[in-house]
Amino acid sequence: MDANAWNERYAASELVWSAEPNRFVAEIVGPLEPGSAADIAAGEGRNAIWLVEQGWTVLATDYSDVAISRLRDRAAAVLGDRADRLTAVVADATLAVPGEGGHDLVLFSYLQLPPEQMRAALRAGLAAVRPGGRLVVVGHAGRNLEHGWGGPSERTVLYDPDEVLAHLDAAGAGAVVEVAEIRVRPVDTYDGPREALDTVVILRR
Repeated sequence: MDANAWNERYAASELVWSAEPNRFVAEIVGPLEPGSAADIAAGEGRNAIWLVEQGWTVLATDYSDVAISRLRDRAAAVLGDRADRLTAVVADATLAVPGEGGHDLVLFSYLQLPPEQMRAALRAGLAAVRPGGRLVVVGHAGRNLEHGWGGPSERTVLYDPDEVLAHLDAAGAGAVVEVAEIRVRPVDTYDGPREALDTVVILRR
């Protein structure tokens, strides 16, 4: 991971990612009872800010200090008096999550890392989930390279559901797999509609 490269990317445009939450995050988390959430590699905060709007208290982390600065500014502008329910900090996704073991939800939305780093991040994320809470992983699938559209072109940073589960000893960690599947995400492009293939995994402690 190169924080400087991400800083440059975030600084180069007004908004790198959409301001709206990821569609799968909204579908999965929307029905849940709000509690404490950790959004890992939160970027500019599209999911973190939405979570606060749904009633969650959120810790948002990212490796890029530019992204965190932008997230804080957007949270203040969008959330107003509720902005104090979102704490944004610069942190390495592969290390222990602040508030370890105390979150009702830990979210990874399109964190794409090489296998060893992804394994460390996922295991740190699962360790941060309290009993009864959930780890939610949404990311560009490995099979998207051949059968989908968009996303990174380097296979080593992509992962199918079975690869996510291989990184996590769910049973050993006292977790149950609720969902492990590929989902289709429609994408509008200049050449017309396309379909991206995303991995969605949900584990409950």
